[in-house]
Amino acid sequence: MDERASIPVSLPHPTPLPSYWQARPLSSHQESDALPGYTDTLIIGSGITGATIAWNLLSRGVDTDVTMLEARGVCDGATGRNGGHTKAASYRSFPDNIKNVGIEQAKKIARLELANIRATHAFAKRHGIECESRRCETVDVYFDQTQWEACVSAVGVMRDAFGDEDEGLYKLWSAAEARARFRVEGEGVVGAVSYEAGSIKADSFVGGVLRLCLEKGLKLYAHSPVTELRRVESGWDVVTQKGMVRAKRVVLATNGYTAHLLPLFQGKIVPLRGQVTAHRPGSNLPPSGLQNTYSFMYENGYDYMIPRPAGTEFPGDIIIGGGLSKAKDEGLYEYGETDDSLRNADISEHLHESTARYFGDAWGADSTDGRVRREWTGVMGYSPDGFPFVGEVPGMEGVWIAAAFQGHGMVFCWESARALVGLMNGEDVDEWFPSSFKVTEERLEKRFKGRLHTKASGGEGV
Repeated sequence: MDERASIPVSLPHPTPLPSYWQARPLSSHQESDALPGYTDTLIIGSGITGATIAWNLLSRGVDTDVTMLEARGVCDGATGRNGGHTKAASYRSFPDNIKNVGIEQAKKIARLELANIRATHAFAKRHGIECESRRCETVDVYFDQTQWEACVSAVGVMRDAFGDEDEGLYKLWSAAEARARFRVEGEGVVGAVSYEAGSIKADSFVGGVLRLCLEKGLKLYAHSPVTELRRVESGWDVVTQKGMVRAKRVVLATNGYTAHLLPLFQGKIVPLRGQVTAHRPGSNLPPSGLQNTYSFMYENGYDYMIPRPAGTEFPGDIIIGGGLSKAKDEGLYEYGETDDSLRNADISEHLHESTARYFGDAWGADSTDGRVRREWTGVMGYSPDGFPFVGEVPGMEGVWIAAAFQGHGMVFCWESARALVGLMNGEDVDEWFPSSFKVTEERLEKRFKGRLHTKASGGEGV
């Protein structure tokens, strides 16, 4: 893993595989023919993190001179490539979090994840953003007895910790109950747990947030990759392939690509390429589509699945991703990889046959047009301790960061961006935001050993 973590991080690949969610009206947005010479705040990255940071800055009215640069098309990174799974699976990481950061921090993290889900969907509803936002029940179906026993234990730990407090309302199901309720007729089911979650068309949601920001004065430039940051007396010179912008402060919402600009994060935010497929529904699935989202937990990994709701362009389509452990050496060579113009053949084979395997007779026959409509990849960012980095970068006054979301961005980014803007404005966010997420020199000294918390966690990935 040391070798993979030390691979120099590149800019985003210029010609990535087209994701399932490619129709983005803001994709090539250019505020003007030339970049501005100066801006108060410059945000690098136009995914959900960058968009939410911009919204919080502009809606508060404290900073109205905000510029955003994106290396490729708007929202063409992990946000525009994931399945839009607003699912926390907090129980999976909760026992480890207690061990590593204490019970109060662990509870704060679990509360933040659930709050993030609810806030994201509430924002979409409040502002009328058309993004397939839906709240629903999700289910983690277990195919391994050891993993299932750990699940039951972890749910018990959460119930003991939170008492009567609403922490997502976990419900355990026997193997027979899981097969009957969730249509998982494949072999090997040992149990399931269901709880509150949701799904959202992430690129459309971000497009809606950014349109609101543009109305408030955001200057947005796609296809403007940043190549260097240079400290100057009045702030930072941001060097791009289109020229230079001087900024009083810079915010990196660059997730897995961060170390390309800040070598301090080499081996501290490690890219990991994830893989996703979109399946046409089998003939035996309900015409209205499946009502739940899913994760499928097996001995050394997991897959996650989000059905498209009725009334969409491809109703009933199933987005299913994961399968990292099915690659060579359990996916070792996907770490440090930033080329999302390619797929991993081993993962492809696993994902292509996954739906028929999990649903068995409940799947039925494949569509006459074939099972897989599209397949693509994307780049996530992972940290040594399994937590995001949120705050000002040590030794770089005026440079702020919100990155390393562990393939869990749809339940971390919204609230992390809100916290970052609070920190930028000198606010105390410790009452609700985990201090374990803040950037510290101690955290930057830790060695990356691979994914934490997310093994079989069922997060949305890319």
